[in-house]
Amino acid sequence: MATTTAAQKRAQEKMAYDAFVAACPSRKLLDRISNKWVTLILAALGSLEVDEGCAGGPRSMRYSELSRLLAGVSQKMLTQTLRSLERDGLVTRTVTPTVPVTVTYELTDLGLSLHEMMRGIKAWAETHMDDVLANRDTYDGRVA
Repeated sequence: MATTTAAQKRAQEKMAYDAFVAACPSRKLLDRISNKWVTLILAALGSLEVDEGCAGGPRSMRYSELSRLLAGVSQKMLTQTLRSLERDGLVTRTVTPTVPVTVTYELTDLGLSLHEMMRGIKAWAETHMDDVLANRDTYDGRVA
């Protein structure tokens, strides 16, 4: 009987991830990253909007900047979402000992790898919102 090393076992488990299987841990990750606040935070941290002719790359942002940018997010939800992103390794939190303390958030390499898709989803939603609203009206007219 051949023995399996820990590295081989991890590789086998990684290959076995299948989100269509109910017990797959990737389902919880999909649930987390499909949250609207996660999408918007990753999009915000991933790049600057075009400003004065300069498209910026990834940057760090202070908590207050994120709070202002994400209209409608509560302090509790923003804090919980940032903590979960930090726990998953998508965001780093840096505390600078100033008066008052400065806390900044920045995407990790793992977070950057997800950023483009999230930015694309945000852009798709903004571009196609009129189509979706028209389809909803048509559907609701048929169903009513």
